[in-house]
Parts: sequence; structure tokens; C-alpha cells
Amino acid sequence: MSNPTKTWITLSLLFVLLAGAVCQASPKPKVMLLIDEKSLGTIATAEIEAMAIGLLIDEGVPVVDQDMVRANIKKDQRLLKMAGDARGAASLGLQYGADVIIIGEAVAKPSARRIAESNLRTYQAVATLRAVRTDNSETIASASETASKVGLEDVAGSSQALKAAGQQVLGALIPKMLKAWEGSGGAASKRGLVINLTIGGVDKAWKLKEIREKLRSMDDVVVSVLQKSYTAGVAVFDVETVIPAEELSERLLLDSPEGLKFQLLDVSRAKMDLRAVEAN
Repeated sequence: MSNPTKTWITLSLLFVLLAGAVCQASPKPKVMLLIDEKSLGTIATAEIEAMAIGLLIDEGVPVVDQDMVRANIKKDQRLLKMAGDARGAASLGLQYGADVIIIGEAVAKPSARRIAESNLRTYQAVATLRAVRTDNSETIASASETASKVGLEDVAGSSQALKAAGQQVLGALIPKMLKAWEGSGGAASKRGLVINLTIGGVDKAWKLKEIREKLRSMDDVVVSVLQKSYTAGVAVFDVETVIPAEELSERLLLDSPEGLKFQLLDVSRAKMDLRAVEAN
């Protein structure tokens, strides 16, 4: 007969080992979606995006707030242009705290002719997507699918074709994306928001040096600082921070670089404009 104490200890050790294995498992990546969808060739829609969000949530994958993304993309077309290549897409995803950004396009069009002189028509959709890591711009998964549906009415038929193509392409892409993420060790980045910081009034070299050193010294909230340009007294940085832009602006206003004071001109989620003036 086994010793109850030994059995209890064995089970306790097994539980600890299993718990440790769970804790060490690679976390799911935070995903952002940027899919250009067109129904009837020209009408913007979000059939596949909605489907993707549902599938990702079912897999326990966190998703960036798409309403916020659409609002900002609509206001700033420059952001949309950024997604044209892997590096631009990765940079855009970083601005929203995403580890992976899914980009691509999907379009549904009706055939030119009716079927056998009836009111039926064939609707065909093509969807091409790829998943890009934001930390290194690597494409970790891609898929392209087509689907055809027969329908009586243009809007409904086009929608059905898009949904069918979307289901196929997402069914192929999401498992490949998650497998690639886990296979690389996951390492969900501890990255934050990338803020485009523009500072005017930097008309002397010592001011630029003090500003750069101040930003890099804020290592409790700033992950990285990249000086992008310095022209005619205007310095532009990409600052990756783990706090919102508003809080970062407050920190800079209250604790300015040596010999300088900052004036806040404008702040939004991913952009901040400051002016540097010499302190009295």
C-alpha cells in the first residue's frame, strides 16, 4: 500500500511542474488588422475583418481596437501609405502596440453575365493576407484564397463571396501565424507605443544633445529613442514609450532637459509637438 504522504508530495511536485510549464508558454501575440476590403469592386466593407476578430478572440489572441485604428487611418492617409510594405506595416503596427499586423486585400466582383438568362449571377472574391511581425518586419505567414457564390442580388452575393473567401484565407493564415510565433519562442515584445516627437526651437547643438540625453535617461518609461532628423532647428524623434503620449508630455514639461523648458504645442495618441526655449 502506498504512503499517502509520498503520494501527496508527488502530486504536489507534478502540479508545480505543470504550472511552471504553463507560465513558460509563449504568450499570444497582440494582433492588429489592416485589410483593404471592397464589395462589388469599389464599396468599402469589413466582412473579413469582423470574421478575423472573432476567430482571433476564440484563439485567446488579443486584438487592437479596430475602431480606433480606422478613425486614425481615415484622418491621416500617411498611415495608410505606411502599410504598403513589410517595414511600413511593422512600423504602423508598433504605433498601436501590436506584435503582429495582418495586412492584405480582398475584393468581390460579379460576373458580367447572368446565368442561363436567369436573374442568377456568379460572384467571385479573392482574398490575400499576410502576417508581419512588428519587431523585425518579418512575414511569418501568408495565404491567398478565392471563392465563388451564386446569388440573385449584388450586395448579398458579393458579401457571401467575401465571407467564403475570408473563411478560407483566415483558416489557413491564423494557424500558420500562431505556429510561427510559438516556433520562434513567441517573445511578445514589451514594446509600447511609438510616438513621433517633433521639437522646434533646437537652434544650437547643445540643446539637441541635452534633449537626446534626457529622452534616453527616461528608461523607466522609454524603451527606445531614434533621432530621425534635425533640420533648421527642428529635431524629429521616434520615441517608444510604455505610457500614453499625454503622460509622457507631462513628464517632459515637468522635468525638462538641463537649461531648457518645453512648451506643448500639440499631442495626440501617436504624435507630439513641442518647442524648446532656454530656461531663465
